[in-house]
Amino acid sequence: MALLGRLLPLALALALGPAATPAGPARSPYQLVLQHSRLRGRQHGPNVCAVQKLIGTNKKYFTNCKQWYQRKICGKSTVISYECCPGYEKVPGEKGCPAALPLSNLYETLGVVGATTTQLYTDRTEKLRPEMEGPGSFTIFAPSNEAWSSLPAEVLDSLVSNVNIELLNALRYHMVDRRVLTDELKHGMALTSMYQNSNIQIHHYPNGIVTVNCARLLKADHHATNGVVHLIDKVISTVTNNIQQIIEIEDTFETLRAAVAASGLNTLLEGDGQYTLLAPTNEAFEKIPAETLNRILGDPEALRDLLNNHILKSAMCAEAIVAGLSLETLEGTTLEVGCSGDMLTINGKPIISNKDVLATNGVIHFIDELLIPDSAKTLFELAADSDVSTAIDLFRQAGLGSHLSGNERLTLLAPMNSVFKDGTPPINARTKNLLLNHMIKDQLASKYLYHGQTLDTLGGKKLRVFVYRNSLCIENSCIAAHDKRGRYGTLFTMDRVLTPPMGTVMDVLKGDNRFSMLVAAIQSAGLTETLNREGVYTVFAPTNEAFQALPRGELNKLMGNAKELANILKYHVGDEILVSGGIGALVRLKSLQGDKLEISSKNNVVTVNKEPVAEVDIMATNGVVHAISSVLQPPANRPQERGDELADSALEIFKQASAFSRATQTSVKLAPVYQRLLERMKH
Repeated sequence: MALLGRLLPLALALALGPAATPAGPARSPYQLVLQHSRLRGRQHGPNVCAVQKLIGTNKKYFTNCKQWYQRKICGKSTVISYECCPGYEKVPGEKGCPAALPLSNLYETLGVVGATTTQLYTDRTEKLRPEMEGPGSFTIFAPSNEAWSSLPAEVLDSLVSNVNIELLNALRYHMVDRRVLTDELKHGMALTSMYQNSNIQIHHYPNGIVTVNCARLLKADHHATNGVVHLIDKVISTVTNNIQQIIEIEDTFETLRAAVAASGLNTLLEGDGQYTLLAPTNEAFEKIPAETLNRILGDPEALRDLLNNHILKSAMCAEAIVAGLSLETLEGTTLEVGCSGDMLTINGKPIISNKDVLATNGVIHFIDELLIPDSAKTLFELAADSDVSTAIDLFRQAGLGSHLSGNERLTLLAPMNSVFKDGTPPINARTKNLLLNHMIKDQLASKYLYHGQTLDTLGGKKLRVFVYRNSLCIENSCIAAHDKRGRYGTLFTMDRVLTPPMGTVMDVLKGDNRFSMLVAAIQSAGLTETLNREGVYTVFAPTNEAFQALPRGELNKLMGNAKELANILKYHVGDEILVSGGIGALVRLKSLQGDKLEISSKNNVVTVNKEPVAEVDIMATNGVVHAISSVLQPPANRPQERGDELADSALEIFKQASAFSRATQTSVKLAPVYQRLLERMKH
């Protein structure tokens, strides 16, 4: 066993490779995906890596486990191919890639890794080839052949027409005068290039992708006698302007330029850091209604929130996005950044018109649609993206629209559209007053609501908050979706129309003819005062039909026995408020009688002690009333349970008698009735 304990770590290390040993340094994300590709390719021989290739292109990716099983890059299908891992080559007649690539100088290594165009242009300059073949230690980020061929013709012509200045400088900008391997390429770092000490920006993403000035690292860590070669997918150029300077010089950012100046964000955008600016073009601003745009531009806080919602907290190059990502903005919201083929998407929309405009402090992507955060919206604008349009129309028709578009601090309790599937109420004074009671006189957040809290409405009512295990309710209506917090108002999407309480439980019962017999019973039992005073009650109220369903003799006997009547009625009253939205699979609610009621909800049907509830959530100031079509019987009144209770008593007497008999060494004779009960229990 001890030997196994020593061998197991060694076997694991051999299976995963040297970098995986516990004593070794933490591997970078790039090294992790490379290791995963190596594991996927090992059945084809040593040093074989599995890569995903986009169908119809030459784009290849080392991928992580999740992408391996999805077999998609940016929503496009991939095929798996197997090739030698970086640094290895095939041997005729041998399986896999058993041989390490020959170690030669930097210039010759360019040819070995397939960067023959970079090698050709290096040869054309007078100074660079001797330097690459000579002593020293260098790193070159070598553009692939496809990278050079994809350059605009005029750019390539300007380079090759002046090889000893323009081309030489361009190639030197791809070089660093020391050896830099991928484990040193940290996210957000800058390397000093060999062209005028200009910076090269490095980003190393969690998915294993490494970018160099937003060019993707294709194959890395090809060692040479005098350095290392990394193959990249673009020809990179020097970066001199910060984000603010790019905004200043781009004609398409005229409106953005004015907005940034008004908000004071220019200091951030010209300072240190690494940000991604999703920069709205003039066209993006023009798509917004003039009234909305002018309101935001004239409100410093809303404007700052708007612009911060377009700034990601870190630099995100397009090449790093191979699937959907949730990225946080400076405003605190989360944007879904993804891709579809060659197009980047924001929240599922292909609104990025120009990508990877590099700045010294980040990267800019041009977008053609404004990303307005909730914090800059009115209640009307919040509702436009929610499932509450029917309710909003009612508020507008009732003449309450000014509350939803102004600077009044309030919380709107808006029932979702499905609540009105059977139609909407007519607009009259009663409906308007009901809608006013769906507006709370403060801008709230549901996470700060607590059980028993009272909220004042514009209609003059006080509403109670009920917190249950899986729901948060205001009176009979429960919150059905996450808050939407706007500039001045917050939107709560509710699961039903809210009904404010209209008097005590006794007032509710007296005001409904269905409960006249219950009211009489309550009065006979002396419980009127209890149900009129302040409290928190849940009343399962039997209708007249429920009482009339009792046998006549039993009903008369019950009504003539005030004590028994009070006992049964108290069993219908819970000692806390339980609205239907707070009922889960099963809730056991203690009654005033002492026994517990079992309430459950399934398929929108509420039951109490397995009896269906005819109507739920008739709200009162001191509780809630649920109408039921039967009279509930306390456990002690149920025949089976009375027998069980008697049997329990007999068993207890038997235990005590046995104990007494053992202690006194005498025999105890039980009464015949208990003897019979004990005999029956044995069977």
